[in-house]
Amino acid sequence: MKKLLTKMLLSISLFSFLVLTQGCSTAYDKHVQWQRVKPEQFPVILGIGYAPISLQKSEHKTQKMLMAISASKLAAYAELAEQVYGQQISGRMTVADLLVENNQLNSSVQGLIRGAKVVKSYPVGDIYTTELSLDFKDVYQLYMANANHKEIKSVKYY
Repeated sequence: MKKLLTKMLLSISLFSFLVLTQGCSTAYDKHVQWQRVKPEQFPVILGIGYAPISLQKSEHKTQKMLMAISASKLAAYAELAEQVYGQQISGRMTVADLLVENNQLNSSVQGLIRGAKVVKSYPVGDIYTTELSLDFKDVYQLYMANANHKEIKSVKYY
């Protein structure tokens, strides 16, 4: 009985070893060559930001203007991020006795914008406006310079 059990364990071990080594041998019998893929078209998107000049928190007119310039530029970048990454919106409503008691709506944007250029920056009355342009050809070139984006060019099996 002990001899039969030993033979069975040896057979199972040998079978497991053969199955495991057979599965591993295919990992080294091919060579994959990669190539980069360039899109056919590159869109250009625009972002416009606005900021009030007189409502900026400063006593000096020049500083208010500079603060409005910065705020309008940030607003324009936020608009570009909305177009590129989308906007996350969450809402909450509380109803009691079939009457709305509380209604909340929150929105947020998160993303990294590289390669945007200021097209125009100018005041219109009490509002400062900044227009940004994002050419995806520039974004693609920045991405390719920093990343290893690849696709299979050819596969050779040995």
